[in-house]
Amino acid sequence: MSSPTPTTRPRTVYLDHAATTPMLPSAVEAMTAHLLDVGNASSLHASGRQARRVVEESRETIAQALNCRPGEVVFTSGGTEADNLALKGVFWARRAADPARTRILTTAVEHHAVLDPLHWLGEREGADVELLPVDQQARLDVDALRASIERDPGSVALISVMWANNEVGTLQPLDEVVALAAEHGIPVHTDAVQAVGQVPVDFAASGVDALTLTGHKVGGPYGVGALVVRREVDVTALVHGGGQERNIRSGTIDTPAIAGFATAVELSVKQQADHAVRVRALRDDLVARVIAAVPDAHLHGAPLGDRRLPGNAHLGFPDCEGDSLLMLLDARGIECSTGSACSAGVPQPSHVLLAMGCTDEAARHSLRFSLGHTSTRADVDALVDAIGPVVERARASRR
Repeated sequence: MSSPTPTTRPRTVYLDHAATTPMLPSAVEAMTAHLLDVGNASSLHASGRQARRVVEESRETIAQALNCRPGEVVFTSGGTEADNLALKGVFWARRAADPARTRILTTAVEHHAVLDPLHWLGEREGADVELLPVDQQARLDVDALRASIERDPGSVALISVMWANNEVGTLQPLDEVVALAAEHGIPVHTDAVQAVGQVPVDFAASGVDALTLTGHKVGGPYGVGALVVRREVDVTALVHGGGQERNIRSGTIDTPAIAGFATAVELSVKQQADHAVRVRALRDDLVARVIAAVPDAHLHGAPLGDRRLPGNAHLGFPDCEGDSLLMLLDARGIECSTGSACSAGVPQPSHVLLAMGCTDEAARHSLRFSLGHTSTRADVDALVDAIGPVVERARASRR
């Protein structure tokens, strides 16, 4: 009796770099080089001092790549912790200095790593959180920000505006945000998780007071990130213990992960310009050919160009469910994202698309294709070959 023929999955076409991007070989090498090293970076003996040297050299590498001071780099477990540290830590410190400062201004299209801690501060800590509107491209309404500040500038504890939107790729007008905030001495935090390595990011030149980044978005390891925060900004600690990281982020730091993180940041920033040109060309080809294959498909977010992340293509497919499209593509080995949250297994419309003025239906029929350093023309070809039949099948299932 012959054995059944094993089913073979098609080769993986990975188009979800905005969720996480594969580690760079140099980052893997830097990380693994220290996995067997013994020594806590807080210990005073030789092994501890060697670990500390690796950490501080990594801190200097990141500082040079982002144009900040080494002492401004606070290592964390990733972007979510860095966002929480910035939002809660700065809010608590500002309110302690002046109890009138209870307002936090942000956009309606922030990542949940920003929106959820702000919601918590509103419920538990009496913060007055204002979600500022955006236009149809997900770009902050700067006039609304100005009006909100000028209504009562003395009550604003901080402003948080992402550098680039994680779903639709729109770049935010941070220079205008910083200029408005500076008039009233209000600190600005930005979640730059999607931006580092994709567009130029210069901490000092940006004028922001705190900036979040993470390893797994730039070709580094999971579980490590950083909050870059000016020394002049007071931050109340979330975690208490050994007083590591300027006494605002206690805990034994992960020396191997930090080494891999620093290598990834350095290389991704160094190669950013060339990377952007290459993935932008692939992205533009993807958008044009997908819309040719599905004529009523349409782009969400800023137009293709300088006001959008180079590797982001967020497309709507009318009369489809995004989750159905995702699973049909996944069955063909093509991996992407809906960009929408899922609660208890029930698909929810994207809060980003709803804030942009999309209907519930339009906020459910979209897919995010995000390209990165491993993306190729063959990946785009595979998607273009599959998208027409997949959309037809998804639409048929709703009839």
